Amino acid sequence: MNPFEVSRALKSLTLIVDTREQDTDRLRRRIRQTGLSFVRQKLDFGDYSAKTTLDNGTEFDISSSVSIERKMNLDELCACYCKGRKRFTREFERAKSAGAKVYLLIENANWEKAYSGSYRSKMSPQALTASLFAWLARYNCQIIFCKEETSGKIIREILYREMKERLENG
Repeated sequence: MNPFEVSRALKSLTLIVDTREQDTDRLRRRIRQTGLSFVRQKLDFGDYSAKTTLDNGTEFDISSSVSIERKMNLDELCACYCKGRKRFTREFERAKSAGAKVYLLIENANWEKAYSGSYRSKMSPQALTASLFAWLARYNCQIIFCKEETSGKIIREILYREMKERLENG
């Protein structure tokens, strides 16, 4: 695609929100923060992805190759690594089988909180950080920590840049 076609396609970037994401005030605020139009659609993995419309009218959807899995804090992540580990593993295995890149976006957290155990879960800091690093090694996963108030902006930026790369480089 030439730069003008890429630019036009990026203007129609649409956020895909998984249908299993609960419709809450926080979700609506996060979506507004992206500044993107959105659709609710079942995703095979992750909570968010994107699609766009090309000049010829066809839809270009990256949900099978890029997604963002968002967690509101370390406690929610700990639950995924403990009680929900089988389900969480299956989700990442589906992404790996598809050759997809998954961003694990964790709000209200950072490495210091993970290492110091600054969360309510009984999961030990050693087990939590080991699981985080195992996910980095095992899956095509990127871990990003952020504040809740910036998660919408980060979601938009990740999906915009991933879409741009795919449009420019096939």
